[in-house]
Parts: sequence; structure tokens; C-alpha cells
Amino acid sequence: MSATIWQIAVLGLGIIGSRAAANLAKSELGTVKSWNRTPKGLPGECASVAEAAEDANLVLLYLKDAAAVREVAQQVFALPPITERVLVNHSTIDLATTKWLAAECAQRGIVFLDCPFTGSREAAAGAGLVYYAGGPQEWIDKIEPVLLKSGKAVLRTGETGTATIMKLVTNLISACTVQALAEALATATSHGIAPSALTEAVALNASGSVLAAMKLPTMAKGDFDTHFSLSNMLKDSRYVLELASEAGLETPAIQAVSTRMAELCDQGLAEKDYSALAAPYVQA
Repeated sequence: MSATIWQIAVLGLGIIGSRAAANLAKSELGTVKSWNRTPKGLPGECASVAEAAEDANLVLLYLKDAAAVREVAQQVFALPPITERVLVNHSTIDLATTKWLAAECAQRGIVFLDCPFTGSREAAAGAGLVYYAGGPQEWIDKIEPVLLKSGKAVLRTGETGTATIMKLVTNLISACTVQALAEALATATSHGIAPSALTEAVALNASGSVLAAMKLPTMAKGDFDTHFSLSNMLKDSRYVLELASEAGLETPAIQAVSTRMAELCDQGLAEKDYSALAAPYVQA
């Protein structure tokens, strides 16, 4: 199948999906239609899932959570079949839902790929996402040119489900790291250390990272402009806790951070960036 004959449906036009759709529309890979639960009035946007996906041979899901994925996927499954339709899930969901998607697609002769991503708003706009890809390698090869319109790399993880797991465990690290940064920032500044000095020290320390360089300066200013929301990170923490429980593992760090994120979401910070883990300290 040539990349130039894709008829693409992007379902979900949030922070990432809208930017992925815009990049695809500028490409020469095929036609692009899109849909969002709450209409956004974007170019190529359709009024329903059916309108966006009825003729699509490549359906891309950029939805918030497992419940939304199951609901929208059922609408895709209800469409008349076409030859070699491919359904790619980019949403971060639980492993059970990934397995459900794979099974439902197999029953209908639909190719399924498990392809969540890492990266946020600017990365999506600038084609800087990294996609984790699980499933048949020959189909990952075929859709890689599509992925690289919003991404810079495709990491093949193995069979279906492995990409979901990879995404969840890396988000575990990010959530725990930002909580640690918030506590370090609060403790250091409470004892008179300037945020800029802490940022420099972390950069020169083994604990330094791209994430720390991105988040510490904005956390110090109380700038929690949303790149990846606290509610989404909370959702992902709960999915990874399910994975750990299934494996009989105790994971006290992500359990504590998940509890903390739930408290802050309840306090009205759900749609702020997950760096709002620092909000109680900055606002104190």
C-alpha cells in the first residue's frame, strides 16, 4: 500500500490530536478528515465519527482515556468494512483496553497497531513526538511515514500491548520525577536558595534531565500552562498501578504521587500542567 493513497481519519482533536491532524493535512500522504467530541471548527473537521471515518483506511485515535477509546472504537467498528483498514491507537490507555481493541479488530479484519507517544504540545506541533509502536512490523513500516509527520522517531517495542506498557512505565518516571522536583524546589527555596541556582545545580548533577530542564524554571514561577494535564497524568498513574497490581508488585512512589495528583485535581488543578504538583508550595 502506497503512503500516497491513505485516507486518514484523526479522531480526537485535543492538544496532540489537533496538531497531528494539522501536520498531516500539510503533507502529501493523502486526504485527512477529523472529528472531536466538542467541535473545534478546525479545517477538515466532521460532525460525526462516521462522517470522518467511513471511507478512511487509516484511523488514528488521539483520545483522552480508555472509556473514550472504547466508545469511539465501537462507532468505527459499526462502519461498513473496507479493504485493509488500519486502526492505530495513540491514546494512553490501560492494557486491558489495548487487548480489547486488538481482539475486536481481529474479528473484523482490521489491522490494529498499538502506538502511544511521548512528547507534548510543542513536540506535536514541531514533529517532535516519539511513538512507541507494538504490533505487526510490516504494518508499522507502512504507517511510519504518517507517524513521522508529527514525530521524530518510532520505537518498535514488540507485540501488541508492549507499547502501552512502555508508555505507562515511562510516565511513572515522569510523574515521580516532577513530584521530586517540586519537593526539592520547595525545600531549597524555603532555605534561601534561588530557583535559578537550584536549576543550575540539577543540570550539573546526575539527577539532571530534559524533563528537569523543562519543568523546574516554570514551576519556580508558578507557570502551569498545560502541555500535559494533571488529570491525564493522574489517569496514567492509575493505569500503571493496575499493571503493577497484576504483577503482584508494590510501587509506593507512584502510589503516593497518584494520591497527591488526585488531591490537586480535586482542588481545581486538573486541567493545569502536571507540573502543578508544585502549586501548593509556590502558592504557600
